[in-house]
Amino acid sequence: MADGAARQQKFKDLYVLATDGAKWTIDQDFEACFDWTYDDGRAAMMGLYEKGKEMQWNAQTRIDWSQELDPLNPQGMPDESLPVYAAPCFMKMNETEKGEVRRHFQAWQLSQFMQGEQGALICAAKIVTQVPDCDSKFYAATQTIDEARHVEAYKKLLTKFDAVYPITKPLAELIDQTLRDSRWDMTYLGMQVVIEGLALASFGTIRDHAKNALCAQVNAYVMQDESRHVAFGRLALRDYYPQLTQAERDEREEFLLEASYLMRDRFDAIELWQNLGLPIQECAEAMYTSGFMERFRNSLFSRIVPIVKDIGLWGPQVREGYEKMGVMGYANVDAQKLQDEDDTIARDFDARNAEIARVIARAGANQGQPAEAA
Repeated sequence: MADGAARQQKFKDLYVLATDGAKWTIDQDFEACFDWTYDDGRAAMMGLYEKGKEMQWNAQTRIDWSQELDPLNPQGMPDESLPVYAAPCFMKMNETEKGEVRRHFQAWQLSQFMQGEQGALICAAKIVTQVPDCDSKFYAATQTIDEARHVEAYKKLLTKFDAVYPITKPLAELIDQTLRDSRWDMTYLGMQVVIEGLALASFGTIRDHAKNALCAQVNAYVMQDESRHVAFGRLALRDYYPQLTQAERDEREEFLLEASYLMRDRFDAIELWQNLGLPIQECAEAMYTSGFMERFRNSLFSRIVPIVKDIGLWGPQVREGYEKMGVMGYANVDAQKLQDEDDTIARDFDARNAEIARVIARAGANQGQPAEAA
């Protein structure tokens, strides 16, 4: 999409809306915890740590960034995935105008992925500092480098869109709450369970429906890491929450429900429609009457609900809240099966890329042979 000269401009110049300054600071008050026992820890946690070490990858070399994007539909997503595709204002547009809306919506969505990954980077670093168990510190250290790589990957992808959006208020609010709380388990709950759980479902929509190979591939590789991160939170909290009093669990359930509503509502994208000069009310109505978007909002919780049930935050207020959201059907989803599928799909991308590389190499070798040998 963008030419080489445009890609050389500073990333901050790609923001289409003003940000609240170049930096965002959040005051925190928590203890740094050292563990002098160096205990080998839980077998499941140490197994996850081994996977975290073995599955490190380089965003510069695993992905072919030379692949281009269609300016009218960068990700190659079906129009039904665009929240306003059935809105009268969109239906009256010509194809070029529709393409601009698609590009900006997809850039807005990817921008939230990138902003959320930086939040996860900082939360993972906090977990390393704060969590009392050495095995958790070890795994969280691998997650920290994972999150840095994800920020890098989404930044590189967004550069091809020539448009970046600031963090949405609901996402910023949840990250703020997660980082301000001094209790280590609340960092897990806000980031590992809610934000990353919802992110997995969002990434999966693009991975599974995008016709553009680059966009699908980036999300597949990020999901391969993120599914381990959610498993990390599940292992740690499943061991910890049975030790809490009922009042302490009730407090966490209340936070969990508030966080769930915040993340569900971050897809309103009001600032996006304002930037594009589209009628806000009309776009909002289209978002909430779109069958695809309704299914999408519900599917966001496919990764969260089974984890919440597994870690023991399954009291009446959580069950009632999820019942009202219409997402209780995900309670019996097999979280481990989803994690295994994420890993398999990412490996399939690697296999296809390797086969393409072999075909190109053979073609190059044949071209270099004399005519009679070829």
